[in-house]
Amino acid sequence: MGNTAEMFKELFDRETLARLFSAERSNEFFDALFGDASEGAYDIELAWRAATETELTMELRLNRRPGCCLACNLTSGLPPVFTRHPIINIGGLVKAIDALPGNTRKSISWSLGVTEQLNEALHIIPLHIMLA
Repeated sequence: MGNTAEMFKELFDRETLARLFSAERSNEFFDALFGDASEGAYDIELAWRAATETELTMELRLNRRPGCCLACNLTSGLPPVFTRHPIINIGGLVKAIDALPGNTRKSISWSLGVTEQLNEALHIIPLHIMLA
């Protein structure tokens, strides 16, 4: 692991990740989408995956809510939606990561990858952040 990976691994503790992408954001997203937060099938959580000298990879983890279905046909279409949705606000999230105290690396661009289905209760959308 290089210096960049070590730095990010230390920066992204549970508290920092929760501050960057709060649990309330899932409810705000579903409230805007359906008019009722309880209609959402999953909660969105931010996680750290990996880093190299040129790229930081984060994860938007879609955790199935109790009694709900995490349908592949719905989650596979989310990357384009999340890319432009103002509540998910990926651009703002990347800026907040750039501004973290102790972060010596800055982003130059970002993109969302395709949805990965880990199991029926967890799907992941990778967030690729290219570093300067």
